[in-house]
Formats: sequence, structure tokens, C-alpha cells
Amino acid sequence: MTTDATTADLTTTAGLLSAIEYPAGREILDPATGEVVGRTREGSAADIDSAVASAREAQTAWAARPIAERSDLLNKAADAVEASAEALAELLSREQGKPLNGPNARFEVGACSAWLRANAAFELEPEILVDDGETHAELRYDPVGVVGAVGPWNWPMMISVWQFAPSLKMGNTVVLKPSEYTPLSVQALVAVVNQALPADVLSVVPGDGAVGAALTSHDGVDKIMFTGSTKTGQAIMRTAADKLARITLELGGNDAGIVLEDADPKAIAGDLFWGAFINTGQTCAAMKRLYVPESLYDQVCEALVEVAGQSPMGVGLEEENVLGPLQNKQQYDIVARLVDAAKNGGARVLMGGDPAADQPGYFYPTTLVADIDNDNPLVAEEQFGPALPIIKYTDLEQAIEWANELEVGLGSSVWGTDIEECKKVAARLQAGSTWINKHGAVDPRVPFGGVKKSGFGLEFGVEGLKHVSVPHVISW
Repeated sequence: MTTDATTADLTTTAGLLSAIEYPAGREILDPATGEVVGRTREGSAADIDSAVASAREAQTAWAARPIAERSDLLNKAADAVEASAEALAELLSREQGKPLNGPNARFEVGACSAWLRANAAFELEPEILVDDGETHAELRYDPVGVVGAVGPWNWPMMISVWQFAPSLKMGNTVVLKPSEYTPLSVQALVAVVNQALPADVLSVVPGDGAVGAALTSHDGVDKIMFTGSTKTGQAIMRTAADKLARITLELGGNDAGIVLEDADPKAIAGDLFWGAFINTGQTCAAMKRLYVPESLYDQVCEALVEVAGQSPMGVGLEEENVLGPLQNKQQYDIVARLVDAAKNGGARVLMGGDPAADQPGYFYPTTLVADIDNDNPLVAEEQFGPALPIIKYTDLEQAIEWANELEVGLGSSVWGTDIEECKKVAARLQAGSTWINKHGAVDPRVPFGGVKKSGFGLEFGVEGLKHVSVPHVISW
């Protein structure tokens, strides 16, 4: 480390990097340009041991603070994020690739402070279960202890806050392991937030999958929070069984949207587009399959093409762009393979689908695909990128069956003008969240989680506080 975080100017990108960068560490490259963003240290299992031990030692004193005091410190952490907001957004844009504008880097940093303030404001009072004159029983929520949190590369800062803000509120301490693709963003965020927090309450250990496994299998970790692939979530769950650690898993999704017969294509086109293409499609709860009735099919396709044509893609630091590159080559290859499968299956590409061979960075063009079979790989597999298959249906029952037939169930949406009819269809969809006339609109007050192989456990709101706590019944 070249400069101590307590002396660096964390309100500038250069200051953030000076506080967290290791000159001899691994290079992190900008996915838009290939340029070096910075160098990260690589942690080890020994670093996890040290961080967990320090977190455990700090936890008792942290939990002993009045909850109002912990809430006040979360608000002070939000103040610190806001003071460093532009620097954090620029670093995030360079490392993750997302543009500054649109629902991207500045949006993500703003969500970090919003989630900190929301968790500071939530109240979780004891619940009176019985009070009949003879028996009084109430349910309280105690800290779990040490939370080990492993985050993804698509929303690295925001999802880290989703994990640590409620955990800290409830008196836990937290050790974070960021994705090896986006370690600088999370280290910078922790450096900023720790200006407001006591030592060792929140720490971060960057590293590869082995470092993440060392954290999630550690005997000193009482609760595991993981956002990422279903396969990794299953492995974490097997490991956690040995020590009966509590778990929250937010895993992959392949969200369906269903447009009803009475929808207005032009009115919903913008929200449909951003429901699918937020963060250039690199969002677990983005819409990845769109079912449209035959009567509106051509109109919806045309409206989406129009919106897409007005949404420029390019280097994130250029203010006009709202879509960026894929974050890494592995994800680029997945999107390319699935779009090729659609073309080979006879689908009609409305736009995109033909990336420039000589363009630097992992840019895949905004791609809309029509006249595609429901069993095509682009529909059946999660593409996690800027490609949307639009599937025609003639029978609503068939569309609902198609929406529910996959093994995942994170989010879904229904689009129409008759809200009561939308609610009836929404109630039949198998997903942790179903939105009406919007998609992926998470709110810190509203619980969020998946069903089936999209994971389990809830985040956000008062319910999210309960999931980073231990229920404790006291009777007299």
C-alpha cells in the first residue's frame, strides 16, 4: 500500500487509488479500453484468518453500542460516501466498465448512500407474541456475530452495501471478499466508509475463489451472504452444512416479462428497455426473456428498436454514453455464443448481433432478437448481457407456463393497463419479486430474494434485518 487511507484524499480518484493500490499487485484493466486502472493486492487464507479474528474481537464492543449509535454511524458513513461520490463513480466506471450516466456508476454510488441511510432508519422492535395476563412472550433479534460476505462484479459497491449495512445495523461485524474482477471498487468503498466506523468492524480481503472459500468455510464466520452463480451458491451451502452457518443466497436468474393484450407499446417501451438493459444487461434481476402477444408483437419490437437506437454505448467516462462493455471476456463469450445460437436457430435479429472485430474492449452491441423459439439457448439460458429475446405468444396460459418452466425464479414482470388483471397474472408467476409495469426496481424498504435455484433468504427492509440476526424468545 502506497498511502495510508487515513491520510489520503478519498474525495479524488487518485486519492482512492493511493489508499488501496499495491504497486506489486495484480493489474486490473478497464474493460472498455484495456488500460490499467490500478493494482490490487491478492489476499490469502491467512489474511482471512486475521480479518475474521479481528472482526470477532471487535464484535462484542460493536454490539454493545446502542442501536441508535450504530444507526448514527451508518448515517455518517453515508455522508462519507456522498463526499467521495464522484471519485467512487469514476473508479467504478473504469474498473467495471459501466458508464457514469444512466442507471450505472453514479446511480450505483447514490444507491450506496441511500441503502446506508435506509438501514439506519429502520426500526426492529421486540414483537410481543403472547400477553394474556398469565404468560408474556416476546421475540427479539440478537446479532449473529461475524458475517462473511462475498459479492459479484456487476454491482460491486451497491451489493456490498446491501450485505454490510443491515449486518452492521444489527450489531454484527463484517468481512467482505469482493469479486476478483472488481476488487478496487470495493476496497475504495470500504476505505471511505471506514472513516466513520470503529476499527475492524468492516474489513475487506481481495482475492480469488480460494480466498472466498476460505471465508465461507471459516469456523469463525457465523453468517454467510453470497451474491453470484447458482453453482457457487450450492458449493457454499454444502460447506456451511458442516458448521450450520446461517446463509443468505442471491443467485442467478433468467427473469421473464409478460406483456398483456391491453398494453400500450409506446408507453412501456422505455421501461421495458431499461428493465432488460440496465447495467448493459449485467444484472441478476434484469429482464432476460420478454413474452409479447401476437396482436402487439410488431409494435413492441418497433418501439424497443427505437429506444435502443437512442441509447448510446461506449467508454463509460464519456458523458453521453449510457451503455458500456461487458465486464470481462468470459461474459462476452457467453453473450456471443447465445446470440449466435439464436441466429443459427433461425431467429430474426432486429438490431445488433454483429460485434466489431477491431473494437477495443468487451463491447457487444445492443441486440434485440425476434421470432425466436422458446427453447432456444438465448431464451433458456441466462445471457447476462445486452441481448434480449422477444418471444411471441398467442395464448396467455402458454406464456405463463413458459415463464415458470425454468429452474430459477428471481424476478418477473407483467405489463398492461388493467392493473387488476396484471395482479392476477403476477400472482401466478414463480419468482421472489414480480413487478407491474416495471422490472428490477429494487427499493431498500421492500424485501428482495429468490425462489427455486435463485436462492433463498431476504434482503432489504425490516425483514432483511431479521435475516442478519438470531431470533431470541424471552418468556415470563
